[in-house]
Amino acid sequence: MNPKKQLDDAIENAKEPIVIYFKLEDFNTLEEIYDNKTLENIQQKVAKYLELEILKYCKFDKVYQLGNGEYAMTNERSICVEDEELFIQKVEELQQHIQGSIINIDNIEYEISILASIVYSGTQVLESSKLGIRQLLQTKQNFIIANYFAQIEYDKAKENLKTISMVKSALEDGRVVSYFQPIIDNTTQEVIKYESLVRLIDSNNKVLSPYFFLDVSKKSKYYPQITYKVLANSFETLKNTTKEISMNLSALDIEKTTTRYKILELLNEYKEYASRVVFELLEDEAVKDFNTITKFIQDVKELGVQIAIDDFGSGYSNFERLLDYQPDILKIDGSLIKNIQTNKYSKSIVETIVAFAKKQKLKTIAEYVENEEIFNILKELGVDFSQGYYFGKPEKLD
Repeated sequence: MNPKKQLDDAIENAKEPIVIYFKLEDFNTLEEIYDNKTLENIQQKVAKYLELEILKYCKFDKVYQLGNGEYAMTNERSICVEDEELFIQKVEELQQHIQGSIINIDNIEYEISILASIVYSGTQVLESSKLGIRQLLQTKQNFIIANYFAQIEYDKAKENLKTISMVKSALEDGRVVSYFQPIIDNTTQEVIKYESLVRLIDSNNKVLSPYFFLDVSKKSKYYPQITYKVLANSFETLKNTTKEISMNLSALDIEKTTTRYKILELLNEYKEYASRVVFELLEDEAVKDFNTITKFIQDVKELGVQIAIDDFGSGYSNFERLLDYQPDILKIDGSLIKNIQTNKYSKSIVETIVAFAKKQKLKTIAEYVENEEIFNILKELGVDFSQGYYFGKPEKLD
């Protein structure tokens, strides 16, 4: 019988099943290095090694080899878990004993590196243990207690559906709107431009920031519609102000053909205002197609649009990307600004960014300018523009 089917049956027939789920941490790398026969040998050797070790503990009858470098074992809670803390400690000790062990295959020495996810409470124990492994891969950790993870995931999915339904309704009723936050010139302290920021008005007339709906929307078909709406709002606003308008664009926006065409269509429709358009490219997005991004940047810059790199100086920042994008503006990451009064490291990074920008003839904008002291430090460092609650919150622009 298929091992997965055997495992399902064993769990289904248990009164209170527990699951210990292992995965070879570097299995994807192994797939790139070895042929299928060697991969199979490695997995079988690891399975035998696990059986030798696990049989010494908790009377597990079998190690189920599930493929893709994954293994599971199950038993009754009453047999293994008399004391939860002791159970967790023993599983961790077992994993540590296995970790770093060497097995030999055809003159190849393979050092075992294994992830462990355990579930000893709740329903859907197998699903929870798999979700635990997924989280370990994302967080780069190697041990997790995944009790109730399947239920949590189910609850999250229900909330996501509610959010998507709210977004759909808001789009249909025209309740996806743009608020505008002022950006001031640090020398004159006059408003020089505005950043367009999306907001959703819910059915209770409450204004919601993107935190409450944008990430979920990106997984639905409604995300492009949000982008179109914000772009349309922002371009229309250009008629009613002499200031520049900044609009956020993600890699997801630019890589989508229909969104690119929509942007170029709007730029041609509002070509007399194109010189007052700034596209802020979000740095925290995973770019899949650099060629499409750089071609788009070239096309819009020819129409007079300025390019800003958002959240620069932290996380995904790299200077090589600047060579590709050829931006006009660097928007310094807010995490560096809000602690600049007390954090010498943040201040040094901002100082370095400003020096680099001036040498490259780029303008700089600091976000999260919350008080006068922060503003004075930024002005002293030579930052060109400031944005934050000290100068104004995002509001409708009449």
